[in-house]
Amino acid sequence: KPVKLIQHPLYDNFGEKMPMQTAREKLGLKSTDFVLLFFGFIRKYKGLDLLLQAMPIVLKTIPNAKLLVAGEFYDKPEIYKEHIEAIAPKEALHLHTKFISTNEVKLYFSAADVLVQPYREATQSGVSPLAYHFEVPMIVTNVGGLPALVPEGVSGLVAEPTVESIAATIIKFHQLGAAHFKDGLLQEKKKYSWETMSKEIIELSKK
Repeated sequence: KPVKLIQHPLYDNFGEKMPMQTAREKLGLKSTDFVLLFFGFIRKYKGLDLLLQAMPIVLKTIPNAKLLVAGEFYDKPEIYKEHIEAIAPKEALHLHTKFISTNEVKLYFSAADVLVQPYREATQSGVSPLAYHFEVPMIVTNVGGLPALVPEGVSGLVAEPTVESIAATIIKFHQLGAAHFKDGLLQEKKKYSWETMSKEIIELSKK
């Protein structure tokens, strides 16, 4: 039988992107902040501890950086306590470690300059498609299928799963600016449209 690999389309049940300023006001963030978003369940393989350790390095170069963590702890919170306490000023860290409802998802993505996925290991990710839906560029680590989801320099940047590499990649992203990735992000997003999937199925049916 003929076979065709098709990317699963994006879900649209999370609503549309909000104005960034509106979202930031609701979350207690400023328009001048450089907002890094970590989103989803907090588990060891997702590397939040690596990102927390990277933040003091990032803050030396980007003093207006803010790390917004949105998601429930599936590890003991105590595991992360030392890394959280090492971040100064404390205002650089915004912890929303709770269940994020479907209606709230757009709030966090709309406030972010970039989504950071500092995973130690991965197959693929359900968070990256959310970033595509809300048109937020990404920083992912070079593990599993993440680099295939986020082509280097197109819809984001790829780091190694180490504190030093994650910090350096965040700084590089800041220097380039989110606008640098806009065209590439929109182009990649097309791969995940329902129209593209329908077209590919119709073409496959003719073989």
